Amino acid sequence: MSEEKKTGKRKLRPATLVTQAGRAPFEHFGFVNPPIYRGSTVLFPTVAALEGLRQPYTYGTKGTPTTRALEQAWSEIAGAVDTVLTPSGLAAIGLALLTATHAGAHALIADSAYQPTRIFCDGLLKRFGVNVEYYDPLIGGGVAAMMRPETTAVLVESPGSQSMEVQDVPAVAAAAHAHGACVIADNTWATPLLFPPHERGCDLAVEAGTKYLAGHADVLIGLVSANAKWAKRLRTTFNAFGMGSSPDDASLALRGLRTMALRLREQERAALDIAQWLEDRPEVSRVLHPALPTHPGHELWKRDFNGASGVFSVILKEAPKNAVAALVDGLELFGIGFSWGGYESLVLPFDCASYRTASRWAPEGPALRFSIGLEDVDDLKSDLAAGLARLKVS
Repeated sequence: MSEEKKTGKRKLRPATLVTQAGRAPFEHFGFVNPPIYRGSTVLFPTVAALEGLRQPYTYGTKGTPTTRALEQAWSEIAGAVDTVLTPSGLAAIGLALLTATHAGAHALIADSAYQPTRIFCDGLLKRFGVNVEYYDPLIGGGVAAMMRPETTAVLVESPGSQSMEVQDVPAVAAAAHAHGACVIADNTWATPLLFPPHERGCDLAVEAGTKYLAGHADVLIGLVSANAKWAKRLRTTFNAFGMGSSPDDASLALRGLRTMALRLREQERAALDIAQWLEDRPEVSRVLHPALPTHPGHELWKRDFNGASGVFSVILKEAPKNAVAALVDGLELFGIGFSWGGYESLVLPFDCASYRTASRWAPEGPALRFSIGLEDVDDLKSDLAAGLARLKVS
């Protein structure tokens, strides 16, 4: 690929960029995809090279050409200065928080955040001397009133992992930056294709590449991208942990990247179709999908996002637990599982009430989170219709 083409890539639209970023075929004898480099030891040709670390790769935990290809591709797509890879999305969240905090620091975490994020914050982060406080995800710029002189990090997750609140991220970022704090975004729901985190004011952006990036439910990988202010500190923290990621997983993620834009758009279309269909079902009280005009955060979603992914939640009308179990257990095309973003559709009953501390979760009925895959929409609707029928008779 010529230097002219490489220079021009940044002007390409996202759907084209995902096919081009992180590729240098003629550095690998013309093969289209980067090869998988497995290894821990990297040899130096001379003592001078060893002492000066004068080569791109020095040890396996610092990266290989395979992992570097994914880091460079993701930085380009996310509009970041640098990206590091981690073994999972949760590891990425932990790395980002440890990059932006220290003993005695104060961190503000959205109350709607991914529950394992809360477990990390309430356990390890507090044990390391960080004062963790949760804030209502809907307060926007009002988070300024919660800032302290020692506040160093504010974490946003929009929409919320299960309850789907859309945050005013630019307003939160402005308030945080006015106090010198780092803004960390868990951007897994949207990916940079649907929500460019660094353009919206986020300093560090976390992605569980396990989900839409990999896309096939067979890879665990996380990514943290950074803007110019935080890139060096992120890389330093990453190196201190020796948090190497598998080159095999990086290669699978790179393969997933090439079709991510297509899969996201198809899953957006299918999920919105099913969400609209569920809104009209008598068994359903509310559908929590940011792209629906009925969603409380719809206007913020229209302003800040370039589209929607395939994940949304549903509040059923009041029903006993056994009836909900009959609905879910009998579904043939929806697996029951915690992850999402793969080619297969999933459903997960959930209840946020037990761990919310800054906002209230008290829906009028049982809640289900759906991840819509790549199956035929009419087949999925038929499966759901049969499940809703079981709900009524159980």
